[in-house]
Amino acid sequence: MDHAQPTPASHNRLIGRLLLLVAAAFGFAFALVPLYNVLCEATGFNGKMTIRDGFGVGGLKVAAAPTSAVDTSRTVRVEFTGTVMPGLPWDMRPLTLGLDIHPGELQQVSYLVRNTSNRTITGQAVPSISPGQAAQHFEKIECFCFSQQTLAPGESREMPLAFIVKSEVDRSISHITLSYAFFNSEGQGQTLSGNGEVR
Repeated sequence: MDHAQPTPASHNRLIGRLLLLVAAAFGFAFALVPLYNVLCEATGFNGKMTIRDGFGVGGLKVAAAPTSAVDTSRTVRVEFTGTVMPGLPWDMRPLTLGLDIHPGELQQVSYLVRNTSNRTITGQAVPSISPGQAAQHFEKIECFCFSQQTLAPGESREMPLAFIVKSEVDRSISHITLSYAFFNSEGQGQTLSGNGEVR
């Protein structure tokens, strides 16, 4: 019994289809990050935060005005953490580990960041809130995460954060953790979303 032998034309068609499949998979994977950011901003999933009705001044995002009245009948514990991702030779730590605040109060804290290398490096901080349902009520007024930060060799800098936990935050939430992760942003795009995330 004779078997039909593949022709060079059928090989070329198969290779073309495989290359098209690889390109489609690459395009889908590339689109996942912005789609994930949009989903997180819309739902508050994974503690992603959005600032609405604000404007930028000197690289900082400034909210138009606090809309929340201060709720003195309760307090919420806010704790601050920070980490530096592999590939970025920096040290980072919050100068205030935690605060007990009344929802609606404007608060300010700072992080100390130091470049431990012998070259100038640019980094980008990405914030996250837990529990996730508190993210939509955590309003950053001023934050170093709204723009990329460049540190000279050995340079240390205090980076401010001003924020409000809105009084609309659910009464079942008594503890919030704000975490920052600093990434090396050299060679990456510099378009930021409204919550300071790189897109």
